[in-house]
Amino acid sequence: QGEYNIMKMKLKNTPEQVELIKAMGSKSPEISRPATEAFAAFIGPVVRRVLDQANTAAYVYTDVEYDEDDNPSYPLDLFYDQNGKDPYTTIWSQQMAGGLPSSQISGNAELKIATYKLDSAISFLKKYARKSRLDVVSKGIERMANEILVKQDRNAWAVVLRGLAEAKGKWGTGSAGDNVVNNAVTGAVSLADLNSLLTKMKRINASYANGTPAAAYSKGITDLFVSPEVVANFRAISFTAYQDSAAAEQVGDGIKDEMWRAGGFGNIFGMNIVEMYEFGTAQKYNTLYDTWGTLAGTQEILVGIDRSTDAFVRPVARNAETGSTFTALPDDQYATRQDKVGFYGGLEEGRVLLDARAVVGLRKQLV
Repeated sequence: QGEYNIMKMKLKNTPEQVELIKAMGSKSPEISRPATEAFAAFIGPVVRRVLDQANTAAYVYTDVEYDEDDNPSYPLDLFYDQNGKDPYTTIWSQQMAGGLPSSQISGNAELKIATYKLDSAISFLKKYARKSRLDVVSKGIERMANEILVKQDRNAWAVVLRGLAEAKGKWGTGSAGDNVVNNAVTGAVSLADLNSLLTKMKRINASYANGTPAAAYSKGITDLFVSPEVVANFRAISFTAYQDSAAAEQVGDGIKDEMWRAGGFGNIFGMNIVEMYEFGTAQKYNTLYDTWGTLAGTQEILVGIDRSTDAFVRPVARNAETGSTFTALPDDQYATRQDKVGFYGGLEEGRVLLDARAVVGLRKQLV
């Protein structure tokens, strides 16, 4: 049994588990092999559950499981309303792990989704198993999960950011970048900026006749992903005094008191504020967006997403034998004389943005 909290793994010190770990370290293959296989069967579900909870992209994407060795597909004609719209649709997907996501123009029929494998391997000396060093074994599992997690997050957010940079607004009929609000004025992210972002989401969800849709595809932004510096802007509202200036944030004492007690904004205008270290000037996702979009000077990108639309899809293979999406197996490359035990594991997944009307952005230079 294991306990996990974000990416910290800790094996419970039970008599049964201690005996299993000791058996893994046995010099007799007849004893160590079955124990290693039993422990590998335990690793898979634990790592999968940790990845589901610690992965920031899991908050954005909807999982669509399929049988391994199958070819996942998505029926676009059921996803899109075709009234008066061009019969071709642009989607963004990741073709290979670590590669650049590509925009694919497809007829509104059945879209075949490219998937790729993410894997990791660990090993340690058998002497740690014989000594029942649960901390060493826990760190090994933790390392395996972290390596998969880093790859997953990068691949997933690359699709989000490229889709945002290249999206062409309402029904894809505008020009690249139409889903992004550009505020060229240097300064703190204000409530007016957030208001403009919400309005942008409304405008790109107009009907094909440029009117109010009978049922809008997106109802609005559910989550706003921002840097720690932007969150600092929001916290500052709670202790900033009234100013005799139209440019200043004019909020009441009741709101300031509530923000002070809560340590800032957790939710504003119906949007959840999600703080991510990867956003911000010169940070990883900011740089990744700049690869396809445009950021002037030290501008940073804020990303608003509507999770209610299921536009972000993660097809993931399900093992027929275990029913798990993450599979771990004993690594048999080590000879007896090496006195090592190892495991390797991985999963097969894809990342797809089916409709860019579910994502908007704000470019802003804070200082």
